[in-house]
Amino acid sequence: MRNKVTVVGAGNVGATVAQRIVEKELADVALIDILEGVPQGKALDIMESAPVEKFDARMTGANAYDISAGSDVVVITAGIPRKPGMSRDDLVATNEGIVSDVVRKVLPGSPKAIFIVVSNPLDAMCEVARRVSKLPRERVFGMAGVLDSARMRWFIAEALHVSVENTHAFVLGGHGDTMVPLPRFSTVAGIPLPQLLSKEKIDAIVKRTRDGGAEIVNLLKTSAWYAPASAVVEMVDAVLRDKKKILPCAAYLQGEYGMSDVYLGVPVKLGSGGVEQIVEIALTPEETVALEKSADAVRELFRILKV
Repeated sequence: MRNKVTVVGAGNVGATVAQRIVEKELADVALIDILEGVPQGKALDIMESAPVEKFDARMTGANAYDISAGSDVVVITAGIPRKPGMSRDDLVATNEGIVSDVVRKVLPGSPKAIFIVVSNPLDAMCEVARRVSKLPRERVFGMAGVLDSARMRWFIAEALHVSVENTHAFVLGGHGDTMVPLPRFSTVAGIPLPQLLSKEKIDAIVKRTRDGGAEIVNLLKTSAWYAPASAVVEMVDAVLRDKKKILPCAAYLQGEYGMSDVYLGVPVKLGSGGVEQIVEIALTPEETVALEKSADAVRELFRILKV
């Protein structure tokens, strides 16, 4: 019997996540959204591609949560983007209500599920899901670092004209302006990046990684979805296949890196138990300061939360 994944939010990110999961036959998918007809229509459209794409995993769409029962993984993409004139506090308050509602509705039918949060502000929404679900930290984490690292890997491959498969990048911290890309841990076929590119070129890649989301918003006038969806699916794959894969995720720290009670992007071992280990690496004083600054920005968001 196949695994089951529920994706809440049938927008660009959610629908693409659902599509890639069934196309890879990782699991059957329940796609849920409040907009009447949208999850049903997208699920039907994707399933009608199955004979051509040659997959037998099933997707169903609904506005109610009944179809989510028995899920192994729940991916939360629901929420609104920040709109012109909207303060950060307004965005947090609105999406806090949405994520809280999702968790309360999906958890009773899937009490053993692992939750992967994608909704923004990412680190704060992870904390909302953790507080509302009362689940252990291993089962509630967020997608950010995989996306940020993928962006950095592409920029490295582009700069060096090498295969993306040869590139590895390391990005820690919160998802946003305070993220902490680490070039000295980034490699190409095992060769440290500083041996291949000048400091000026590396600094440009770091800046472009940090601004990666904004660059796409400026071009599309909306948020990215292809790369975020791919990042989510890599995490789902690591959990469902118990791959014990080291990936950067937003995890709840309890003493690691000298920090506690905060979600922050760090390397973790992902397997069937969710976050099975938080991998600690030795940071330079400068990197430590940058990571602490990122943590402070996340804590500021936590102070706004009402749950």
